[in-house]
Amino acid sequence: MGCMGKDNWMKISYLIIDVDGTMTDAGIYYDENGNELKKFCTKDAAGFFAAHRAGIKIMVLTGRECLATTRRMTEMKVDYLVQNCKDKLTYLKDFMDVHHISREEIGYLGDDLNDLPGMALCGFVGCPEDACEEVKEKADYVSSIKGGYGAVRDIISFLLKERGEWKACIQEIYGIGI
Repeated sequence: MGCMGKDNWMKISYLIIDVDGTMTDAGIYYDENGNELKKFCTKDAAGFFAAHRAGIKIMVLTGRECLATTRRMTEMKVDYLVQNCKDKLTYLKDFMDVHHISREEIGYLGDDLNDLPGMALCGFVGCPEDACEEVKEKADYVSSIKGGYGAVRDIISFLLKERGEWKACIQEIYGIGI
């Protein structure tokens, strides 16, 4: 479990989200021309939109660079897209310093060992069902859904439900009562 209790999750105003293995199934696909392709789950969009509606800024932080990621994250209207980041810990520390962000204000969604250092800086940690054991041990919430199959939406909905905001956000976005 993370270091903060759910009472403090109301303060989360930034979510850091990994790509490979979190938003995707961790597979890397190449076409005949060598272009990298990724399969994103459309279900995650509701989580992104709900987080935005709740006033949470989203940073996608990934160690790889891919045009498919750029395109999808543009569609998802992420606030910060950082690709080809080999040292997520240093990048995140600098970002937090520049923007005067405390650990209570930031959550991290990731799945693998390279996410652990950044997760240690954050007040909320979520991961997909197929995350590595070390990440699961640090997580405040382990989704029952694998990466690339809607885990991001599930984690965000969990966080917003704990905050009492999920239903109102979904109703505002989709005009439905749930």
